[in-house]
Amino acid sequence: MQKELTYEDIQIGDRAVFSKTISEFDIYQFAGITGDFNPMHIDEEFADKTIFQDRIAHGLLTGSFISTVLGMKLPGPNSIYLSQSFRFTAPVKIGDTIKAEVEVIEKQDDRKYIKLKTRVWNQRREMVVDGEAMVMKKQLDRQKGPIDGETSAVDKH
Repeated sequence: MQKELTYEDIQIGDRAVFSKTISEFDIYQFAGITGDFNPMHIDEEFADKTIFQDRIAHGLLTGSFISTVLGMKLPGPNSIYLSQSFRFTAPVKIGDTIKAEVEVIEKQDDRKYIKLKTRVWNQRREMVVDGEAMVMKKQLDRQKGPIDGETSAVDKH
Protein backbone atom coordinates (compact mmCIF):
# COMPACT_ATOMS: atom_id res chain seq x y z
CA MET A 1 0.00 0.00 0.00
CA GLN A 2 1.27 3.41 -0.94
CA LYS A 3 1.25 6.27 1.54
CA GLU A 4 -0.70 9.27 0.28
CA LEU A 5 1.75 11.96 -0.79
CA THR A 6 1.61 15.53 0.46
CA TYR A 7 2.74 18.51 -1.60
CA GLU A 8 5.93 18.62 0.47
CA ASP A 9 6.68 14.93 -0.25
CA ILE A 10 6.75 15.56 -4.00
CA GLN A 11 10.06 16.63 -5.56
CA ILE A 12 11.12 17.77 -9.02
CA GLY A 13 12.22 14.65 -10.92
CA ASP A 14 9.74 12.30 -9.21
CA ARG A 15 8.10 9.94 -11.71
CA ALA A 16 5.28 7.40 -11.80
CA VAL A 17 3.83 5.09 -14.45
CA PHE A 18 0.75 3.04 -15.32
CA SER A 19 0.69 0.30 -17.98
CA LYS A 20 -2.21 -1.28 -19.84
CA THR A 21 -2.75 -3.44 -22.90
CA ILE A 22 -5.41 -1.86 -25.12
CA SER A 23 -8.23 -4.25 -26.02
CA GLU A 24 -11.04 -4.10 -28.52
CA PHE A 25 -13.38 -3.94 -25.51
CA ASP A 26 -11.59 -0.80 -24.25
CA ILE A 27 -12.14 0.92 -27.61
CA TYR A 28 -15.84 -0.02 -27.76
CA GLN A 29 -16.37 1.07 -24.15
CA PHE A 30 -14.71 4.42 -24.82
CA ALA A 31 -16.78 4.90 -27.98
CA GLY A 32 -19.95 4.14 -26.02
CA ILE A 33 -19.10 6.49 -23.18
CA THR A 34 -18.04 9.39 -25.42
CA GLY A 35 -20.29 8.85 -28.44
CA ASP A 36 -17.23 8.86 -30.73
CA PHE A 37 -18.01 6.03 -33.14
CA ASN A 38 -15.57 7.20 -35.81
CA PRO A 39 -15.09 4.16 -38.09
CA MET A 40 -11.32 4.63 -37.75
CA HIS A 41 -11.77 3.14 -34.27
CA ILE A 42 -14.58 0.61 -34.60
CA ASP A 43 -14.98 -0.49 -38.25
CA GLU A 44 -12.28 -2.97 -39.20
CA GLU A 45 -13.13 -2.95 -42.93
CA PHE A 46 -13.02 0.86 -43.06
CA ALA A 47 -9.85 1.12 -40.97
CA ASP A 48 -8.02 -1.43 -43.14
CA LYS A 49 -8.16 1.11 -46.00
CA THR A 50 -6.65 3.98 -44.00
CA ILE A 51 -3.02 5.00 -43.66
CA PHE A 52 -2.90 2.96 -40.43
CA GLN A 53 -4.23 -0.21 -42.14
CA ASP A 54 -5.98 -1.18 -38.92
CA ARG A 55 -8.28 0.20 -36.24
CA ILE A 56 -6.65 2.62 -33.84
CA ALA A 57 -7.51 3.62 -30.30
CA HIS A 58 -9.03 7.04 -29.68
CA GLY A 59 -6.29 9.55 -28.87
CA LEU A 60 -8.08 10.60 -25.70
CA LEU A 61 -8.47 6.97 -24.59
CA THR A 62 -4.70 6.68 -24.71
CA GLY A 63 -4.23 10.08 -23.08
CA SER A 64 -6.73 9.28 -20.34
CA PHE A 65 -4.27 6.90 -18.70
CA ILE A 66 -2.24 9.97 -17.74
CA SER A 67 -5.20 10.83 -15.50
CA THR A 68 -4.85 7.39 -13.91
CA VAL A 69 -1.25 8.14 -12.94
CA LEU A 70 -2.02 11.66 -11.72
CA GLY A 71 -5.06 10.68 -9.68
CA MET A 72 -3.81 7.42 -8.21
CA LYS A 73 -0.01 7.62 -8.00
CA LEU A 74 1.65 11.02 -8.51
CA PRO A 75 0.58 13.41 -7.11
CA GLY A 76 -2.19 10.93 -6.20
CA PRO A 77 -5.43 11.33 -4.25
CA ASN A 78 -6.39 14.88 -3.22
CA SER A 79 -5.01 16.25 -6.49
CA ILE A 80 -7.07 18.53 -8.69
CA TYR A 81 -6.34 18.19 -12.42
CA LEU A 82 -6.22 21.76 -13.77
CA SER A 83 -4.96 21.46 -17.35
CA GLN A 84 -3.44 19.10 -19.88
CA SER A 85 -1.85 19.48 -23.31
CA PHE A 86 -1.68 16.54 -25.72
CA ARG A 87 0.29 15.90 -28.89
CA PHE A 88 -0.52 12.55 -30.46
CA THR A 89 2.67 11.31 -32.12
CA ALA A 90 1.86 7.74 -33.20
CA PRO A 91 -1.21 5.49 -33.40
CA VAL A 92 -2.13 2.96 -30.73
CA LYS A 93 -3.65 -0.28 -32.01
CA ILE A 94 -5.57 -3.11 -30.39
CA GLY A 95 -3.09 -5.29 -28.52
CA ASP A 96 -0.56 -2.52 -27.94
CA THR A 97 0.71 -2.24 -24.37
CA ILE A 98 1.05 1.38 -23.40
CA LYS A 99 2.87 2.97 -20.48
CA ALA A 100 1.66 6.37 -19.25
CA GLU A 101 4.45 8.21 -17.47
CA VAL A 102 4.47 11.50 -15.57
CA GLU A 103 7.46 13.43 -14.25
CA VAL A 104 7.41 16.45 -11.95
CA ILE A 105 9.13 19.36 -13.74
CA GLU A 106 8.06 22.37 -11.66
CA LYS A 107 6.45 23.28 -8.33
CA GLN A 108 4.71 26.54 -7.49
CA ASP A 109 4.80 26.65 -3.70
CA ASP A 110 2.55 29.71 -3.30
CA ARG A 111 -0.42 27.93 -4.96
CA LYS A 112 0.69 24.31 -4.41
CA TYR A 113 0.61 23.73 -8.17
CA ILE A 114 2.68 20.97 -9.73
CA LYS A 115 3.62 20.91 -13.42
CA LEU A 116 4.36 17.50 -14.91
CA LYS A 117 5.75 16.24 -18.20
CA THR A 118 3.29 13.63 -19.46
CA ARG A 119 4.12 10.95 -22.01
CA VAL A 120 2.72 7.67 -23.20
CA TRP A 121 4.91 5.00 -24.80
CA ASN A 122 4.04 1.77 -26.60
CA GLN A 123 5.72 -1.62 -26.19
CA ARG A 124 8.19 -0.71 -28.95
CA ARG A 125 9.32 2.28 -26.84
CA GLU A 126 7.78 4.70 -29.35
CA MET A 127 6.25 7.82 -27.84
CA VAL A 128 2.54 7.92 -28.75
CA VAL A 129 1.46 10.92 -26.63
CA ASP A 130 3.49 13.91 -25.45
CA GLY A 131 2.27 16.75 -23.25
CA GLU A 132 2.21 18.59 -19.95
CA ALA A 133 -0.23 18.71 -17.06
CA MET A 134 -0.85 21.10 -14.20
CA VAL A 135 -2.36 19.86 -10.96
CA MET A 136 -3.08 21.41 -7.59
CA LYS A 137 -2.11 19.36 -4.55
CA LYS A 138 -3.66 20.67 -1.36
CA GLN A 139 -4.24 18.72 1.81
CA LEU A 140 -7.97 18.34 2.35
CA ASP A 141 -9.63 17.88 5.72
CA ARG A 142 -10.63 14.23 5.77
CA GLN A 143 -9.75 11.06 7.57
CA LYS A 144 -6.55 9.62 6.13
CA GLY A 145 -6.23 5.99 5.28
CA PRO A 146 -4.31 3.70 2.95
CA ILE A 147 -5.08 3.67 -0.75
CA ASP A 148 -4.86 0.79 -3.18
CA GLY A 149 -1.71 0.81 -5.24
CA GLU A 150 1.76 -0.50 -5.66
CA THR A 151 4.33 0.17 -2.98
CA SER A 152 6.78 1.38 -5.63
CA ALA A 153 4.37 3.62 -7.53
CA VAL A 154 6.60 6.69 -7.32
CA ASP A 155 10.29 6.88 -8.13
CA LYS A 156 12.12 9.42 -5.97
CA HIS A 157 14.99 11.33 -7.59
